[in-house]
Amino acid sequence: MADVLELPAPRGEAWRWSALDRLRAVAASPAGAPPAVPLLDLGGARLVFVDGVLDEAASTPGRVSVSSLSLATDHPLGRQATGTGWSLTLDAAQAETPIEIVHVATGGANHLPARIVLGEDAVASVVETFVGPGWTNRLLQVELARSARLQRAVRVLGGDGFVTTRDEVQVGQGGSYVACALAAGCSGVRFDAAITLGGDEAYGEMGGVLLTREEERHECAVRVRHAAPNGQSHQTWRAVAADTSVASLAAAVEVARHAQKTDGEQSLRGLLLQRTATVNLKPELEIFADDVKCAHGATVGELDARALFYLASRGIAPARAKALLTRAFVADALDRIGNETIRDAFAEDADRWLEQAL
Repeated sequence: MADVLELPAPRGEAWRWSALDRLRAVAASPAGAPPAVPLLDLGGARLVFVDGVLDEAASTPGRVSVSSLSLATDHPLGRQATGTGWSLTLDAAQAETPIEIVHVATGGANHLPARIVLGEDAVASVVETFVGPGWTNRLLQVELARSARLQRAVRVLGGDGFVTTRDEVQVGQGGSYVACALAAGCSGVRFDAAITLGGDEAYGEMGGVLLTREEERHECAVRVRHAAPNGQSHQTWRAVAADTSVASLAAAVEVARHAQKTDGEQSLRGLLLQRTATVNLKPELEIFADDVKCAHGATVGELDARALFYLASRGIAPARAKALLTRAFVADALDRIGNETIRDAFAEDADRWLEQAL
């Protein structure tokens, strides 16, 4: 099984917090009945994949095409995402209403590649949902031409599965890539991304929320590379860990020597609901230019006892008070989602998790 999976060694720095032994176990799990599919009413194209295979009856692809893809990557998990996948290509100044991609797993392992190519001034929005057991592995490559804009949202919900995503993004001059991820369930989750701001005044943003309880292991590993002047990047991540779970956030910003006037910001914050839980934070700056504005912050703590006391003095039950404070803690990451329907759905997912964890 190890030879087939070609898993990276946990000794590597990029994989130090990964639960690869758990991934092996869920990849070998037998298939079962498909779980319920949490669809959103977005009014655009929709694709539903079951164990990596398109469910044509439940899908309305629109401009999204499904075909064999061969994507070159050196990422150890991304290399396994080959074969049939989905792609979206928009020409100059075209726009696409929110596209919904749903990945349903029933067990075992499934891999799926995807590609998004936006021409000059093109605009698109994509939301992906992952549900079900087994190992679900995805590779997405994105190319944004001059002034193209892409908004992406990813949510992982419930079940005993393991979800790994790898995003490889190239942003051209004046282009914008904004992504938000939510993990509110699953045995293990890894959000992995390499974002290159290759054009002047390019903008990149990626953040989200990891919610872990019981023995779950969730992590993100994101690197933003400023390869051109006047770029901006923001990474806003929040992690909430309960019971004996582990949430890990590793976010890096790299500024090339010629990428002057770069503005890069990182905010990593963790909240422990019990002291038996663990939150790992690793902000990283690699700056080779001398005219930049870069900052990062990382904190881990518990709920404010004074705030809990204040809410209790106003007659709010302890569980409700904890839920209110925890919801406020993750709000600034989820509120960055531009589409109101998607933003509300993510907030509801987080609230349901809080009801179970608190």
